Amino acid sequence: MKCPYCGHSDTRVVDSRPSDEGAAIRRRRECPGCGRRFTTYERAQLEPLMVIKRDGRREPFNPDKLLRGLLLACEKRPVSQETLRHFAYTFEDQVAGPEISSEEIGLKAMAFLRDLDQVAYIRFASVYREFDSVERFIEEIRHLGGVDKREEG
Repeated sequence: MKCPYCGHSDTRVVDSRPSDEGAAIRRRRECPGCGRRFTTYERAQLEPLMVIKRDGRREPFNPDKLLRGLLLACEKRPVSQETLRHFAYTFEDQVAGPEISSEEIGLKAMAFLRDLDQVAYIRFASVYREFDSVERFIEEIRHLGGVDKREEG
């Protein structure tokens, strides 16, 4: 495997262990070129889940894209990266069919974050729903139940 830091073409596996309840293998790797370590995950891929984009294009589901969005929303929040990783890498297992719309992925991610961390939920929703004003933030927070009606007046 190629090193993501220096591009060295041969890295060494330092440790392997089951992950995601045996559905994946977690490997710690070390680069002999730069000495840095990184983690990879290996999982069986039978039939790739296809994502239907808003413009109608189809592309294979990429859990790394979902994980990046979740990590950004949860930055500096008391949320375990392992929890986010587990959600992203087991997401395909939760989908019934061979296709899912990008909109459905966003809605499932927002539902996950709503239960996990409300600040992260608002961050994710603001990007996903393209909030264009402060009023949209306030509306979403009220919908979330974060504003007491007595404090409004």
